[in-house]
Amino acid sequence: MQEMNDQYKARLDKLSKFKEMGVNPYPHKFDRTHTSELLREKKEEFLKSEEKIAFAGRVVRYNRKGKLCFMHLKDRYGRLQVVCAKDLVGESDYEIVKMIDFGDIVGVTGSMMETHTGEYSVKADKIEMLAKAIRPLPVPKEIVDENGNKKVFNEFKDVDTRYRERYIDMALNDDVREVFLKRSRILQAIREYLLENKFIEVETPTLQPIYGGANARPFTTHHNAADMTLYLRVAPELYLKRCIVGGMERVFEFSKNFRNEGMDRTHSPEFTGLEFYQAYADYNDMMVHFENIYERAAIAATGSTKVNYQGTEIDFKAPWPRLSMYDALKQYANYDVTAMSDDDLKRELEKLGGKMDGEWIRGRAIIELFELTVEKKLVQPTFITDMPKESTPLCKSHRLNPDLIEQFEPYANGWELGNAYTELNDPVRQRELLEDQVRRGRGGEGETHPMDENFIDAIESGLPPTGGVGFGIDRMVMLLTNQQTIRDVILFPLMKPEV
Repeated sequence: MQEMNDQYKARLDKLSKFKEMGVNPYPHKFDRTHTSELLREKKEEFLKSEEKIAFAGRVVRYNRKGKLCFMHLKDRYGRLQVVCAKDLVGESDYEIVKMIDFGDIVGVTGSMMETHTGEYSVKADKIEMLAKAIRPLPVPKEIVDENGNKKVFNEFKDVDTRYRERYIDMALNDDVREVFLKRSRILQAIREYLLENKFIEVETPTLQPIYGGANARPFTTHHNAADMTLYLRVAPELYLKRCIVGGMERVFEFSKNFRNEGMDRTHSPEFTGLEFYQAYADYNDMMVHFENIYERAAIAATGSTKVNYQGTEIDFKAPWPRLSMYDALKQYANYDVTAMSDDDLKRELEKLGGKMDGEWIRGRAIIELFELTVEKKLVQPTFITDMPKESTPLCKSHRLNPDLIEQFEPYANGWELGNAYTELNDPVRQRELLEDQVRRGRGGEGETHPMDENFIDAIESGLPPTGGVGFGIDRMVMLLTNQQTIRDVILFPLMKPEV
């Protein structure tokens, strides 16, 4: 800590010296002409022409000996060496060079050259301090192996600190920044697919007077001016269906959702979801969209439909297998639930350590049995279809079996990736099911839907046959970028206060 304080003071002293020299260490602008990517792409051209370039980045390596300084500047695309010779940049600029520290943002102008060791570099004839970093950054250690390859040993490894100071994490760790660049490409690929298929992007409320669209506990807040209780959105579903009622026919939304639940490797109380709805479609149509989106997202992230997740190859190439929940229980766990009594189900759940809050409901017991015995075995992408009717109050009854609903959940790597329905559009039946959820919630069931009269009003006005899908973007990015925890794919994850 004392060393950190000494470095901090030394950098503040340099700020004072800059002022004495009449140098602004935080100028308004730098006219950068080239990125490291462009300079590398046209290497031969720049070496021959000696064209003047202006390049800028963060100092990630600094080595000065007398009248010669070698440093590496890192921009979004990578790093380049800069060679600063006192006789080229001049006395005043070399004073700036002498006060550069690891982590500073620096701009240089000059031409491209190769050093006697063959390293492609900027030969600086002018240097500018663009942002003096007064807080020292951890300094990674570099070694060169017998083949001349550089290996970086990063000191910034403390996981908790990395999440709290993501800006440093990305500045020092290229692989961390690459995850978020891939995340951007994944989102872009999804958006392009939906727009190509005539979906319209919309925005729905984050603050809602009644939460709904998922079985989840909400965050509660209060609007002082209106003196009313509001909830942070748990899902945008009920508002997106209102858009379908309004005639938009195909809609989607990337939404920040908030669920007042625990944090673990695959769950965050704040997460990004995607939901999309299509009029005159059913859950079969949604399966096709879902697998196409995942295939395209995998290609955007990795260049292939095949990804390696923690040593397991997973192929997202469409189409994916379809398997009913009852058939999956039979195939993967040897349970024929159609032949099991309620007592049989209770005994099996007790053996497995399963439990249900609230009243005993057979359909919920079957779902619990599936989650305990089958989920982890679904490694390759698979659609699990046709759930018990108690799974959700927002889904249409199965057209062949009234004990089931037309719902599917996609799985891969043993994870549930999303949820989709042939949407319930019968307002009378919808009211009955939501009222039953309210009753079950009063009976002790932890996560149930509240009654939303305005939503009922909307579908009473006429909701066409509709298919809908919802899934988590963060879990998708984890799979497609080989990250072990959801915090590794959220730029600034929620953290408990430091003690």
